[in-house]
Amino acid sequence: MLVKLSTDKTVSEAAAALHAAVQANHFGVMQVHNLKETMAKKGVEFARECLIFEVCQPQQAKKVLDQNMSVSTALPCRISIYEEGSKTILATLKPTILLAMFHTPQLEGVAQEVEDTLVKIMSEAANSGSGQSLLPAK
Repeated sequence: MLVKLSTDKTVSEAAAALHAAVQANHFGVMQVHNLKETMAKKGVEFARECLIFEVCQPQQAKKVLDQNMSVSTALPCRISIYEEGSKTILATLKPTILLAMFHTPQLEGVAQEVEDTLVKIMSEAANSGSGQSLLPAK
């Protein structure tokens, strides 16, 4: 259900690399949520770094939404970057799994293309100039 990669980069280094990889793969970053900052503004102390990137490839989103507007509840795609022990993790939910919940088998190809690109983006971000490894999906 999840794709997780680890890197020796800091969260901010991975975030900068992710921005570049998203653009290089013709996706766009719509929003970045800084979980630690957002929670602090709400009076909740949260010690770990966590950035949640909302990313989109508009042509792919249109293909899906033209078939089933309910899928809008699962858009845009998200990639999280967070600390876990001494590593930084990049993680995303598999679009193929998410789309399967909407019972639209005609969109499986689009979901697979998006998933493959997200994994490529994450790998590029984790691997550029640093060690990276694919973690078992959960």
